[in-house]
Amino acid sequence: MPSAEAALLALQVVERISPQARSIRIEVRPDGRVLLVIPRTVPKRAAYDFLRSREDWVRRKVVEWQQHPKAPAPQPPRWDGRDRIPLRGLRMPLLLVPTRSARPLVRIDEAITLFCAPAQTSPAARATAVRRSLRELARRESLHILQDEATRLGVDFEGPRVADQRSLWGSCTPAGLISLNWRLILAPTEVLRYVVIHELCHRRHLNHSKRFWHLVNRQMPDFENWRAWLREHGAGLHAVLPKAGSDEPNPQFDLLGDGV
Repeated sequence: MPSAEAALLALQVVERISPQARSIRIEVRPDGRVLLVIPRTVPKRAAYDFLRSREDWVRRKVVEWQQHPKAPAPQPPRWDGRDRIPLRGLRMPLLLVPTRSARPLVRIDEAITLFCAPAQTSPAARATAVRRSLRELARRESLHILQDEATRLGVDFEGPRVADQRSLWGSCTPAGLISLNWRLILAPTEVLRYVVIHELCHRRHLNHSKRFWHLVNRQMPDFENWRAWLREHGAGLHAVLPKAGSDEPNPQFDLLGDGV
């Protein structure tokens, strides 16, 4: 990070050169750091000019994070029958049913039920089994929404690819491959639908122009409500059954640039 630029802005700026990024992106993190994502083909001077032009927005978000109540540190499941985790926006019981099965099995209906041999199955293995099942549920449900919304919009797509991205909820490649974060299944269904519509609108406009946002609004007139929900509660979704070894359990940020 050029010290002169940092001194000028008096902000804790961290640079990241990205070969995948299509545009300059600014992320304001809860700890006050400002991440400046720079496409490999964009000069740093241009990136800092963009940051300087958005300095008022950045400073406002830094202050908002400072005033934002700190979220409690995520706690691992107790696996005692009293755990609850979100699913489609509702807090569902997470039940543990002892069996002799060597392989953990998960059933999702009125509750999330894990069948396993507790004495032989570690908490990490239990969490992995539940994450795997929720990810598959997310793939199935997002595919249905993608098919419906793609038909309504009159576009095609590939996928979805469902993963556990650290700081992305969705993406769309120029070839039409849609990627979605499985944790969206934990949010209200309209949040997942918003991200799906957002990515499908990139099949018409592979940017975040006014025409793009007009199209999103046409397809989902209340999208701002669900976009705001995701910005406010996204960190909590990452705190549910966090990936093993994660050193960033709450990667929520305010973002300006190329994001949902």
